[in-house]
Amino acid sequence: EVQLQASGGGLVQAGGSLRLSCTISGSTFDGYLVAWFRQAPGEERLGIASVATGDSRTTYDDSVRGRFAMSVDIYRRTAYLHMSDLSPEDTAVYYCAAGFAGTWWRPIGYELWGQGTQVTVSS
Repeated sequence: EVQLQASGGGLVQAGGSLRLSCTISGSTFDGYLVAWFRQAPGEERLGIASVATGDSRTTYDDSVRGRFAMSVDIYRRTAYLHMSDLSPEDTAVYYCAAGFAGTWWRPIGYELWGQGTQVTVSS
């Protein structure tokens, strides 16, 4: 069974940094579109960053571009999301996902999901 395991969330002050990790078991990320999503209370789950492992193309939502950096280490079977200059508006549950979605920022089309990790940014 192929599974994703996300980790690295926590409580951080505004302006601080965190690194999220997402490890795949039972397969590798090779060939997948890998993405990080987040969902705040009462809001929909939307993608914030993705890496197309086939050509290493990385895409960011405007809300995080320049502050967050996503990478995928195929050999370590781990995807990372480096988050810096965090603000309270970044507070959400963060999910990693992998699949062959046609629209990277929308959840539909992703076959695999991690369990979510909470990120809370205090002001």
